[in-house]
Amino acid sequence: MTDLSAFPVTRRWPAQHPDRLQLYSLPTPNGVKVSIMLEETGLAYEPHLVDIGKNESATPEFLSLNPNGKIPAILDPHGPGGAPLGLFESGAILIYLAEKTGKLLSADAARRYETIAWVMFQMGAIGPMFGQLGFFHKFAGRDYEDKRPRDRYVAESKRLLGVMETRLAGREWIMDGEYTIADISMLGWVRNLIGFYGARALVGFDALEHVPAWLERGLARPAVQRGLEIPRRG
Repeated sequence: MTDLSAFPVTRRWPAQHPDRLQLYSLPTPNGVKVSIMLEETGLAYEPHLVDIGKNESATPEFLSLNPNGKIPAILDPHGPGGAPLGLFESGAILIYLAEKTGKLLSADAARRYETIAWVMFQMGAIGPMFGQLGFFHKFAGRDYEDKRPRDRYVAESKRLLGVMETRLAGREWIMDGEYTIADISMLGWVRNLIGFYGARALVGFDALEHVPAWLERGLARPAVQRGLEIPRRG
């Protein structure tokens, strides 16, 4: 049996199945990227709920795995060369899992890098901008009398949705007919924007054609439906 005792994170979140990949997460737009990926690939894994509401991502045990203190993170007992590997940053984890399984990322070099570029687009643009819109529209930003910050993120979120709309014209998925980690990286964020953040009307979502259809296709996938609920909240 694999010994993971050298990793402090396992002291707070003990591994009941140490031979399985360990997932430390919460079903947020970033967290579900990895749970969806794991469900899509069929890898055996053990999920652990990291309650950010209780500041568990700032504990020494979690910081030993991700110094940035953000979910998700993984611990793979069967990493490169057979040695355990701890990994953080959802985009990096998606690429790692795709390469580990040979799934959802093309082996063709040109298509591989194009897919990764779209993942980086999500990481650097969609996630931060949609997240800021959520803050200024749904959360504490409502207390600010000056609406210019909110409007800035509304405009940028609409622009980013426009980029997606153009890309998806005539395409089933971001990479044409091939469902990939690029789609997985974005599904939870677009869903959150119009759902949990309540910004559907604000960003003119219903005026779009291709993004809503893409979202519906993605959310219909059984692995996506499962991954959106993992780890289960208490």
